[in-house]
Amino acid sequence: MTTPESYSYGPWHDGPDPLAPPIDLRDALDEIGQDVMGGSSPRSALEELLRRGTRNTAGLDELTRRVWQRRSQIQRRNNLDGTLQEVQRLLNEALDAERRALFPDPSDDARLAEAELDALPPGTAAAVRELTDYQWRSEQGRENYEKIQDLLGREMLESRFQGMKEALRNTSQEDVERVNQMLSDLNELLDAHARHSPDVDERFEEFMRQHGEFFPENPQNVDELIDALAERAAAAQRMMNSMSEEQRNELMSLAQQAFGDPRIAQQLSQLDAQLRALRPGEDWTSSARFRGRNPLGMGEGAQAMQDLAELDALAEQLAQSYPGARLEDIDLEALERQLGPDAGVDARRLSELERELRRQGLFERAPDGSLRLSPKALRRLGETALADVVNALRGKTGQREQESAGAAGEPTGASRPWQFGDMQPWDTSRTVRNAVLRTASVGGGRVRLDVSDVEVVETEHRSRAAVALLVDTSWSMVQEGRWLPMKRTALALHQLISTRFRNDALQLITFGRYAAAVELAELVGLEGAWEQGTNAHHALLLAGRHLRRHPDAQPVVLMVTDGEPTAHLEPDGEAVFDYPPQPQTLYRTVSEVDRLAKLGASLTVFRLGDDPRLEAFVDLLARRSGGRVVAPDLDGLGAAVVGDYLRTRRR
Repeated sequence: MTTPESYSYGPWHDGPDPLAPPIDLRDALDEIGQDVMGGSSPRSALEELLRRGTRNTAGLDELTRRVWQRRSQIQRRNNLDGTLQEVQRLLNEALDAERRALFPDPSDDARLAEAELDALPPGTAAAVRELTDYQWRSEQGRENYEKIQDLLGREMLESRFQGMKEALRNTSQEDVERVNQMLSDLNELLDAHARHSPDVDERFEEFMRQHGEFFPENPQNVDELIDALAERAAAAQRMMNSMSEEQRNELMSLAQQAFGDPRIAQQLSQLDAQLRALRPGEDWTSSARFRGRNPLGMGEGAQAMQDLAELDALAEQLAQSYPGARLEDIDLEALERQLGPDAGVDARRLSELERELRRQGLFERAPDGSLRLSPKALRRLGETALADVVNALRGKTGQREQESAGAAGEPTGASRPWQFGDMQPWDTSRTVRNAVLRTASVGGGRVRLDVSDVEVVETEHRSRAAVALLVDTSWSMVQEGRWLPMKRTALALHQLISTRFRNDALQLITFGRYAAAVELAELVGLEGAWEQGTNAHHALLLAGRHLRRHPDAQPVVLMVTDGEPTAHLEPDGEAVFDYPPQPQTLYRTVSEVDRLAKLGASLTVFRLGDDPRLEAFVDLLARRSGGRVVAPDLDGLGAAVVGDYLRTRRR
């Protein structure tokens, strides 16, 4: 009989979780695309997304806010006189207990002891020092004084070696000797390292073999040991710097009473000096202001200073403001220590998001070296823009595309019964199925085809179109908030044509002072710039050139603008601007519309804004070209342009 195998389950630590769902980049890309189309560079748009975060993940700004909040809490809630307060309390209790024990004793020795207690100096450190050789009569007094020495020793060591306070809670004389020996050996090791002694590695191994219990960080070499010690010692020094001069002098004096053995303070002083010489780059001079009511001991104070330094480093990492900054730079363990595991999860998600956006090829280098959205990213943005347009158009009635009996049509995916004169190919599977069903229904044997069984593939006649989309890029489009809707409209139309009507030829044309034929990536990344002039004449010239390159295609010209023409192109290629528009500008614009009409193109103008002069002029253009004017709101611009393209194409 075989015993079942045992299995253990736990968190996955070896790299990314293989069972975690893949990162959905669509929402992130949509947000980046919105920023890019609004005028931001792809790099700054990515950085802004990481700063802002996503719907389910806190961004860098939120994590930074929490870092500064945590830093403020440490300083606002705590103060650094915890050790002094505790020593003062123990001393007062010891003196009260001693006086109670002396009072009933009528001897001269008792009166002499009382006089000695009354003559103690007012300072806590001086009083503790004066009582070094005092012969205690009360048990509580003696215990409290020993507690003071023990507390000072443990606090002094805790301020240099994290975790030492708890490890030495019940300190014996043997423990004190062990600590003293460790400090002596440590100072000898650091001295050998400073002298570049050839056997320093062997010394380190021997040191860790004897005293490794004091170093839970488990350093692997002398440099790692020095780094850990220097960081803690610098924090302890910053804690001392943050105290008042009186508090600092009191603690320095009390240090001599650590474990009742002045050698501890001497060894620690030597250790601090060596660490400061070995790691001068540590922060040994700064201070912080603590203004709370919660008293911290020396070890807790040193830890608070380390926490503040760690929080400062995290704030710098989260700011990502230094050259070559990446989210992988964030110390996730430190972030979780300070802000909890949720913060670490958010930072990991942001890092994975950044890595996936780069890895999946959503950005590429332009010829000028700048970063721009890749065709893959543009397709995804186009899908989103087109989906929004489709949702806007949903529910509106429209004409079906014309069916044709010609064999040159494209399959729709449906079939219909054959009619006399049909030239479409047979839908073989459905024809055979019809014959089988008909034969079975009459109880026949062999299956024979009948004319009634035949179904043909339904096709549509789809003519080819040459489409010119003219978009106004003058400053007023930016100023009036029309920049982003214009770009989303171009994205939606481009996506529709590239996926549904691939034989159509689309030309995107921008026009401000001058007009230019641009690729989709250029238009999406185009930044708004202050420029006077709305040169519709130049844009219509380029549209005519595009239509003439495709004489066999149905011409479709769509113009999006928010201003009447204020510039035209001279024969020498120079643009002439004037406002109000010159008659020559209006004449040349209208003449170009007439030339397009001769090519069979009707012009649809999408008027943004209610300027009466613009309204009158675009109405004139529509009448002369047999086109029309549409005045959509900004949210309906994409649906209006795409809908008009489909309407014109069907016609």
